[in-house]
Amino acid sequence: MTLVAGVDSSTQSCTVVIRDAETGALVRQGRAPHPPGTEVHPDAWWDALQAALEQAGGLDGVGAIAVAGQQHGMVCLDADGEVVRPALLWNDTRSARAAADLVDELGAQVWADATGTVPVASITATKLRWLAQHEPEHAAATAAVCLPHDWLTWKLRGTGSLDDLVTDAGDASGTGYFATSGEYRRDLLARALGRDDVVLPRVLGPSEDAGTTPGGVRLGPGTGDNAGAALGLGAGPGDLVVSVGTSGVVSAVSPTPTADPTGTIACFASATGEYLPLVVTLNAARVLDAVCALLGVDHAQLAKLALSAPAGSEGLVLVPYLEGERTPNRPDATGAVHGLTLATSTPAHLARAAVEGLLCGFGDAIDGLTAAGVPAQRAFLVGGGARSDAVAQIAPALLGLPVLRPTPGEYVADGAARQAAWVLTGGPSAPTWSAADTETFEAEPQPAVRERYAQVRDMTAVRLA
Repeated sequence: MTLVAGVDSSTQSCTVVIRDAETGALVRQGRAPHPPGTEVHPDAWWDALQAALEQAGGLDGVGAIAVAGQQHGMVCLDADGEVVRPALLWNDTRSARAAADLVDELGAQVWADATGTVPVASITATKLRWLAQHEPEHAAATAAVCLPHDWLTWKLRGTGSLDDLVTDAGDASGTGYFATSGEYRRDLLARALGRDDVVLPRVLGPSEDAGTTPGGVRLGPGTGDNAGAALGLGAGPGDLVVSVGTSGVVSAVSPTPTADPTGTIACFASATGEYLPLVVTLNAARVLDAVCALLGVDHAQLAKLALSAPAGSEGLVLVPYLEGERTPNRPDATGAVHGLTLATSTPAHLARAAVEGLLCGFGDAIDGLTAAGVPAQRAFLVGGGARSDAVAQIAPALLGLPVLRPTPGEYVADGAARQAAWVLTGGPSAPTWSAADTETFEAEPQPAVRERYAQVRDMTAVRLA
C-alpha cells in the first residue's frame, strides 16, 4: 500500500492525515495546536507540524506529502533564510489603512482586473505596505516573502535556499500581487513594499513535483486552505463550499474568473488549475463560541436553545462583527444586538439570533457570488461550526439552497493528501476517491429574516475613518 500525507496548517492548529494513495482510506492522523493571536512566529507552525506528524506515526511508508495552509499570512525571510519578524496572519487588521490607500492609489477596478481581488486588510500586499511604513528596518531586511504553506513546504525540503521556495497558483492568488493570468505582478509588489527585488516562491502546477524531503518523501506544491477544502470535497460547478471555521468562507470552483470592483468577491485560483471565486467573512465559528461563553452553555446546548426559538427570534437580531469584518469591508466594526424586548430577552432568542446572524452573513456572501454569474445549486457545509445541528437545520432557509453536511472530517488536509497522490500518479487530474457520507437539509426560504438582518446590519455599520 502506497501512503500519502496531507497537512492542514490552519490558524488554530496543524492536522496531518495519512491516507491510502489509491483509495483515499484514512490510515492514521495527528493534530497539534497553534498559539493564539494574529501575529505568530512561523517556528510555532513547524513545531506543531512535527508534533502532529509524530502523533500520526511519522512518514514511514509515505510516498508524498503536501501542505495546505491558512492564506494571506505574511512571512518575511532575510538573506540567510531566517524569519525577519513574526508573521502577520490573515485576520490581523492593522493594515486596514494601508489597504484603503492602495485602493485609492490605483482604483478598485484596476486591482480587480489585475489580481481578481480588491485589497482589504487580510491580503498580503497590504501587510507589506504596513511593514514598509511602520517597520522600515524589517522591510529593508526582507529578502524573500512567502505564505505559511510555502514556508512549511520549504522547511520540509530542508535545503535552506531561498531559491527552493515554491507555491501554487491557489495560494499565490491571495497575495494581491499575483495576476489572474498566472504570473506575479512585481509592479504591485513594489507599490506595496517599496521595492520589487525580493525572492517570491516559484509557482508550480497543480500536480508538479516540489522536490523531496531529506528522507526522500516527495513534496507536492501545496495550496491555500480554501482550495484544499474544495479539492478534498471533490466540489464541481454548481457546488458551493460553505466553511464555518475561524473565518467564514463561501467558495465555488469556476472555469472563468471574476473581477469584482466592490471587493465582495475575491477570485483566487483553485488547486486544479481553474478559478475559485470566494467570499470571506472574519466572523464564523467563534461567534458561536462567544455566545456559548455568554450564556454559559456548550455547543450542543446552544443548538437546542436556538432550535427552540421561533424563526427570526421575534425580531431579535445579532450582527456578528466581533472582530471587525471583511465582507462587508468594515475592519473597525463591532458586533451588535438589536430588538431586545421583554419577550426576546431569553437565552433561546439570543442563541437563535446568533445562528441566524452567522448564516445571514453567509447568505450575503452567496448573493454576491450568484450576482456575478457563479452557479449555485447546492452547498456543502463544513468546518467546526457545521457540527451544530442548529446551523445545519436553519441554513437552507437562510441560504436558499439544499445543504449537504458531510461526515465531519479534515477536508483541507484531505485535499492536500489528494494533491500528494496526484503528484505520485502524474495523471491529468487528481485521483478519484470515494465521497464522504452526507446528510441533506432542505427548508423553505425565509426572506423576511434576511431582510430584518440587513436592516440592522446597515443601521449599525461603522465605517473606516
